[in-house]
Amino acid sequence: MIAASPETFGVVSYNIRKAIGADRRHNPERIMRVLAETGADIAVLQEADRRLGERHSALPAALVAEAGWQVVPVSTARNGIGWHGNAILVSPRVDIVRGERLKLPMLEPRGAVLADLAIDGHPLRVIGAHLDLSGLWRPRQLKALVSHAHGQDEDRPTLITGDFNEWRREPSGLLHLVRHFEHIRPGPSFPARWPVAHLDRMFVSADLAVEDAAVHSSRLAALASDHLPVWARLKLPAPREPGDA
Repeated sequence: MIAASPETFGVVSYNIRKAIGADRRHNPERIMRVLAETGADIAVLQEADRRLGERHSALPAALVAEAGWQVVPVSTARNGIGWHGNAILVSPRVDIVRGERLKLPMLEPRGAVLADLAIDGHPLRVIGAHLDLSGLWRPRQLKALVSHAHGQDEDRPTLITGDFNEWRREPSGLLHLVRHFEHIRPGPSFPARWPVAHLDRMFVSADLAVEDAAVHSSRLAALASDHLPVWARLKLPAPREPGDA
């Protein structure tokens, strides 16, 4: 579980597989319980919406609200919470400034989402993504993520996280992202019951300090999805004093 102090916040990235567990049951309540186990202030989800029809959310809105989460507004579907399956939830501690859908180069349907947030008044930017499965488009998608992060009108401490679909621990394909952001290595998170692959990753700008990071490997998490959640405890930069350059 992430223990956050007033100067820190906890974030979890979790591919919830449309809330279908290892027992092949669709059980959104189980996903919400796993998120509660992590104690995170921010949850970045992949496969949060169903892929067919109107792309309804795999997590009913009433269930999300009952658990105390706010949904960053990025969905284009009436009953969705995400875009291309990517969604960002935040706790009552976090204020939502805005949400944005980010286009990625793609062959498969892929995209990313951005949230500008404030935690106890301190600004933060979070980008969530689920990248190409084949690997053919990932280098272009990674460059697009960096371009989106640096192309915003306002600079903010930035976290980029999600399912990068990269099995290798130190892949050369991530170099473009690593040149601009620190690579957090929580550990192997896939498959959930016997994790060997580092599919779920985090990257942070230099003004975010990493206090801890790991894979959440509870018994419930091993059943709830085919991925385990990865989490980090991060420290925001000190607020600027009046007159600081």
